[in-house]
Amino acid sequence: MPAYEHILQTYGSLAAKTGQMLDAARNSDWERLIELEQDCRVIAETLKRVEHGVTGPDTAYLERKAELIHKVLADDAAIRQFTEPRMTHLATYLGSAQQENRLRQAYETDHGS
Repeated sequence: MPAYEHILQTYGSLAAKTGQMLDAARNSDWERLIELEQDCRVIAETLKRVEHGVTGPDTAYLERKAELIHKVLADDAAIRQFTEPRMTHLATYLGSAQQENRLRQAYETDHGS
């Protein structure tokens, strides 16, 4: 198989994985989303290794590659719509927990002497 075909297959795998990530985010399946994100990292590392200096035989290769990249980017943007509110919620929760711990420590210090 020519290198450019392998590259397109790898981009296709990445695009399929980001589609799965989007489904996981829509379903609030955060553990699955994390697993899929790790899979995407492996695929992206593979692309870095195999893609360097490889060009396709024609514009169809470049057009297909661009389509796949656009899909990955669109999925990423859609995933962020689900994850950013969750991250904000978690940050607020963690901030509250840290404040509660500081207050507890201060109270214990004041009354422990």
